[in-house]
Amino acid sequence: MKSVKAWRVGNVGDLQILSGSRHRPHLKRPMWIIVLVTMVVLFLVCAYMYPPHTRGACYVFSSRGCQFEWLPPSPVRELTDNEIASRVVIRDILNTPAVRSKNSKVAFLFLTPGPLPFEKLWDKFFHGHEGRFSVYVHASRDKPVHFSRYFINREIRSEQVVWGRISMVDAERRLLANALKDPDNQHFVLLSDSCVPLHDFDYVYNYLMYSNMSFIDCFEDPGPHGNGRYSEHMLPEVELKDFRKGAQWFTMKRQHALIVMADSLYYSKFRDYCKHGVDGKNCIADEHYLPTFFHLHMLIGLNGSGIQNHTSVQIIKKDIK
Repeated sequence: MKSVKAWRVGNVGDLQILSGSRHRPHLKRPMWIIVLVTMVVLFLVCAYMYPPHTRGACYVFSSRGCQFEWLPPSPVRELTDNEIASRVVIRDILNTPAVRSKNSKVAFLFLTPGPLPFEKLWDKFFHGHEGRFSVYVHASRDKPVHFSRYFINREIRSEQVVWGRISMVDAERRLLANALKDPDNQHFVLLSDSCVPLHDFDYVYNYLMYSNMSFIDCFEDPGPHGNGRYSEHMLPEVELKDFRKGAQWFTMKRQHALIVMADSLYYSKFRDYCKHGVDGKNCIADEHYLPTFFHLHMLIGLNGSGIQNHTSVQIIKKDIK
């Protein structure tokens, strides 16, 4: 009987051991499943937030960020003969070292319909700085009567200017052409009759000469008064994606003034198709020509281009309305 009991006890012990060994895996298995699922979820989340950039991985995971990686690049449009000629001329002008004058001057270009109401203020601005500036006046309506000696006999041949028409651009180019005849003029500042200086002459002169930058406003306006003015008649040279807008007032160094005067291709596009009535739109050439022209040649906002993307208002002048 004792041996039987011993066997039973041992058997019970064996059963207890076997029983324990059978239930232990069932207690741990859910924990391993949870850990495994958590790792998989974390891996997928990371793959989504930081998508892979290899072709094989793009097929396995989300293609966000690499869906075009293996596609051929979109074809580049072949330039027309006129575009090639224009770019060659502009490139050579930009690559030609600037000839520094011993007596560098700033040319102040006044675009006005008639008399200059703030001429006396400009007289004080210029006083004592003779030989460091030039003045040019484009009076499109009435010949002004001048009070300041700095403005007497400084009118250029002028023609009628209509706001919003290509004649505004013509007047700007006419002012630049006359000012470029003086090799000492190194910077050109376009001003209206309602402008007054914000700083003294030395500040303006040193800022322009030492920074050696042009300041031209340029931005993309997707609205009706920006891209809504674009006409497909400007194709192929001017595409909608390159159409830009900006204030017409600028300061421009000699190098950039020369390429504006050398341009006929893009100017003719704006002369013919950026005007009232084309495609039922009212395109204002002086707000779009220069910004688009310099943007097309990748000169605005590009390091080393010598052009800053804002107007000269904060540097030189203020409009008095």
